Amino acid sequence: MSRLIVDAHLDLAMNALEWNRDLTMPLEHIRLKEMNMKDKPDRGKGTVCLPELRKGKVGFIVATQLARVNPFNSALTGWNSPAQAWAMTQAQLTWYKEMEKQGEMVQIVDKKGLDAHIKLWNDVTIADETKPVGFLLSLEGADSLVTPDYLHEAYRYGLRAVGLSHFGLGRYADGTKTAGRIHPEGLEVMKIMGELHMILDVTHLTDEGFTQAMEQYTGPIWASHHNVRKIVPNQRQLSDTQIKQLIERDAVIGGMLDCWAMDIRFIDTISDPWQLDIRLEMLIDHWDHICQIAGNSLHIGIGSDLDGIFGTEQSPWDMDSIADLQKYTYLLSKRGYTEQDIDNIFHGNWLRFLRNALK
Repeated sequence: MSRLIVDAHLDLAMNALEWNRDLTMPLEHIRLKEMNMKDKPDRGKGTVCLPELRKGKVGFIVATQLARVNPFNSALTGWNSPAQAWAMTQAQLTWYKEMEKQGEMVQIVDKKGLDAHIKLWNDVTIADETKPVGFLLSLEGADSLVTPDYLHEAYRYGLRAVGLSHFGLGRYADGTKTAGRIHPEGLEVMKIMGELHMILDVTHLTDEGFTQAMEQYTGPIWASHHNVRKIVPNQRQLSDTQIKQLIERDAVIGGMLDCWAMDIRFIDTISDPWQLDIRLEMLIDHWDHICQIAGNSLHIGIGSDLDGIFGTEQSPWDMDSIADLQKYTYLLSKRGYTEQDIDNIFHGNWLRFLRNALK
């Protein structure tokens, strides 16, 4: 019997609008539609759509808004102004609202709504394929906030979590593959977040930015999609010191399934998951490491980041779609995890965190 899964990081609206994917359609249909398209490396290789989420009993997710602003001459893609980036996040919001109108999804903004949604997904008398996928809205990288005060408007439309940075230099904080700090304007964003009791996502912060966040933010903190630096030694992953700090704050760390975050040998757009034998089970090595530091299984979960600008070409070879997350029941039990541990990882830890964090 399938277990309820909470996935703390999926870029659904980005896929729907920038990849032009109709996520209400079966995965086979989406792949066939893209079969002859060459504009992006993951065309025809997507792993996520709403029918597959239901098939895998991924009944609740943290869904992102994502629109970068890039400095002049940056090699990364992004918008040329904060106003353009804000407009894109509003288009993404409109897509989520349209999914709600169609009964495909339902937005969760408070503890009462969360509890009602989880009760629905635990009701075995109702077929999973008829249930809406619940989502908590998160902003991945704060570039699109034209000014810090825009956060008040975002909170009103349901934004509940914010990561200050993404890749490269950012308007509010520098991110992955840089060594900068949280900027003064980013500290102002954190101040407003604290007043609103929002969740701070430390994913993509630099080491210095991570330290600033842990020292200065007093509200709820999580790492939505992060793996372990001891196993994959690069700046994008969490050091043991950072893991200990997160555990002390009762945070949860979501394991991600991007191959380069699972195995240091993997190189984007070059390596092959089959050739390197990168399997779903390898993520358990990262979870194990965190559990050994914590002394329990209370601080890990799933933050898959699937279809986050990659598809099956950059995912474990034994995973065809997000529904295969259910394979972790067998894989974890084989590694000695108890039924309670598996429930913690699949949904229990994220739900405990959210029930404490949400009003």
